[in-house]
Amino acid sequence: MSDYSFDHLKDFSANSTFQGPQLHLAIFVEPYLTFILDGKKTVESRFSCVRCAPFDKVRANDLILLKRSGGAVAGICRVEAAWFYKINRDVLTEIRHNFAAQICPAESGFWSERADSSYATLISLVDVVRVPEFRIKKRDRRGWVTIASQD
Repeated sequence: MSDYSFDHLKDFSANSTFQGPQLHLAIFVEPYLTFILDGKKTVESRFSCVRCAPFDKVRANDLILLKRSGGAVAGICRVEAAWFYKINRDVLTEIRHNFAAQICPAESGFWSERADSSYATLISLVDVVRVPEFRIKKRDRRGWVTIASQD
């Protein structure tokens, strides 16, 4: 298994006027990574109490590296669309009603655990491809990293 680091992209993204698709690294626990790679899960959801990536950071045609929590990158996909929500009870009910099948909640408490969230990002995933696994040096606990950014 190869070992890659994207640290060199920090300077590029900070000093660039790059306007094309961005590259993101998303960390997944099982069974969600397998659900995505198998085509069962087509919408990724990220809920948070604070405004943090991927909220308002991911756009259509961006690329996402799909990394197993504590493990290697196992796939890549493209963002078809992204939606950003300020959460309240009605919005969470709407998200559940419209996207539950595509989100594929694996735990019975999935929705109740997100009731205290303030923000939600929903990402429609397309063109999912398994890749030969490789490692990226990432030691922090963030579940989402924008590698190449216009910010």
